[in-house]
Amino acid sequence: MTPLDREPPTTGGDGDTQSSVLHLERGDLHVRRDGPRDAPALLLIHGSATSSRSWDALVPLLAGSRQVIGIDLPGHGRSAEPARRDYDTSEQARTLGAALDRLGVDQVLAVGHSSGGYAVTALAEQRPGLVTALALISTGPGVDAFVAPDAPGLDPARWPPTDEQIRRFASTGFRAGHRIPQELVDDLRGMTYHAVTAAMRASTAYVDEQPLPGRLAVLGKPLLMIFGDQDRRWRPSSAADYRAVPGAEVEMLPGAGHTPILEEPRRTADLLLAFAEAHATSRGAP
Repeated sequence: MTPLDREPPTTGGDGDTQSSVLHLERGDLHVRRDGPRDAPALLLIHGSATSSRSWDALVPLLAGSRQVIGIDLPGHGRSAEPARRDYDTSEQARTLGAALDRLGVDQVLAVGHSSGGYAVTALAEQRPGLVTALALISTGPGVDAFVAPDAPGLDPARWPPTDEQIRRFASTGFRAGHRIPQELVDDLRGMTYHAVTAAMRASTAYVDEQPLPGRLAVLGKPLLMIFGDQDRRWRPSSAADYRAVPGAEVEMLPGAGHTPILEEPRRTADLLLAFAEAHATSRGAP
């Protein structure tokens, strides 16, 4: 087993916090672990053009009773671009599976925000024994539910973009008037144009091939869907599409936009912890 490159531990109020880089076949992957290592594991996967830092407001609320594993997807945050620059959702899922294997974690409740929900669904498709349950936050069910943005797109001829350009581009990712954290602005600027656009195209292709409710119904995993009723990326009413998944729990957060993990962390954490308590069947590995 290849040893991890350790980074200096960060400070957390919920126990030990450790950031590491995993040297994997498809490229180096940045991982952060919080909370007790012998607790049931929650895997947190961010959406396109952001990083695991998008979970920062939520992690302290989860790590008191759960091992929380946050991973920067390839080409995002502090993870390297993937070998062959392939952002296909199935490849992202294989990378996540390899990372969890390297960490010695044999079962997780997988949580995905936005397009991160596609990555964890693909992981459950590939590794059904690894994923015990799924919680998706603001993950669109299909391409017909997408709300076309009013803001201009990003220009490859003017890369990297300015703060102002990024804030305009990302504005619909939050409820109207919500401040976009500087950390997430910096994350997008640190990506290549190819990484941003290829990851988004891969997500679209994944649900274009088969809408998410159909994929999830076949999996038969416990499912929690959290949606903000002020989402400006996906039609909030499209959350009802997930009721086609047997046993799915669909929760609407009044006043929340596309990113309740930052807009409404306490309400989001309460829903996740209640779901995790009901469906925790295993514990993580040290």
